[in-house]
Amino acid sequence: MRMETVAEVETKLRELAGVLLAEGKVDVVIGYERGTLPLRTTPCFIREAEAAGKLVWDATCEHNLARYLRSQRGRVAIVAKGCDARAITVLLSERQLARDQLFIIGVACQGVVDRRKVQAYLADRELQQATLAGAQVVFGGEGWQESLPLKELLWDGCLTCRQHTPLLYDALIGEPLAGDSEGALEEYADVAALEAMTADERWAHFSSELSRCLRCYACRQACPLCYCPECFVDQTQPAWCGKTDETTDLITFHIVRALHSAGRCADCGACSRACPVGIDLRSLNRKLIKDIKQWYGYEAGLDPDALAPLATFRPDDPQEFIE
Repeated sequence: MRMETVAEVETKLRELAGVLLAEGKVDVVIGYERGTLPLRTTPCFIREAEAAGKLVWDATCEHNLARYLRSQRGRVAIVAKGCDARAITVLLSERQLARDQLFIIGVACQGVVDRRKVQAYLADRELQQATLAGAQVVFGGEGWQESLPLKELLWDGCLTCRQHTPLLYDALIGEPLAGDSEGALEEYADVAALEAMTADERWAHFSSELSRCLRCYACRQACPLCYCPECFVDQTQPAWCGKTDETTDLITFHIVRALHSAGRCADCGACSRACPVGIDLRSLNRKLIKDIKQWYGYEAGLDPDALAPLATFRPDDPQEFIE
């Protein structure tokens, strides 16, 4: 079976979005449009069928658009990758969305570009243009042009992804992709490295990572599952967390936020990608993802009717961790 090209997928996406809007089936389509910088896209909100031509789809569509769903009114269509669809599934299971007001345009995704890998590759060179040419990324600047395999620039989470094709959708654009792709990294190799550390080594690792936090809360703002009207870190009566840049206060914020996402995190990586100083937030989240899967046999975002283990109770729930 011939795989559809990115251009063909993009054309079908635009056509479907145009039809949904023209026929009044949705009030808005949330998708991606070309950004102002090379290899960048930005979320867009299409309300007129004539504007559907702005929509794009390729490996630069990194944002988890589920973040915007709760703020929309009326009938909404959304472009969703595999991890995005998992986040939507969690929001549905937590009664944050009405399924009959949502049209999910699933798109098979082979991975998204990691901007930090691009920056590391470029070093101090100025990037003036870049294009995705099949499995290659072509870079160019004043007096130079080079290409690099796309797989070398993919976000690490994409290398262990098991849901390249969304599990939940109303229309699927593009051919389904194998979830367990050839050559994929060991799913929890990063977590195993953390677990191999002593308690002191782990404390030193996370203290070093989290001490760089700027308290900008970009991780919280990018996460589709951080939707509390008032975050615990902003509460003053009682004050759950200090406002200083002391390492203890920084660690408290990140650990509590991770625990609030335990059994809910879809491992989309939006928090890590949003961090302006590159803190490794994903390893902390993935440790909890692994534990929830090991203890309860549960993975977030696979079943919209299933409640997260930490939101339910069964007499036979494992309790070794509190003994």
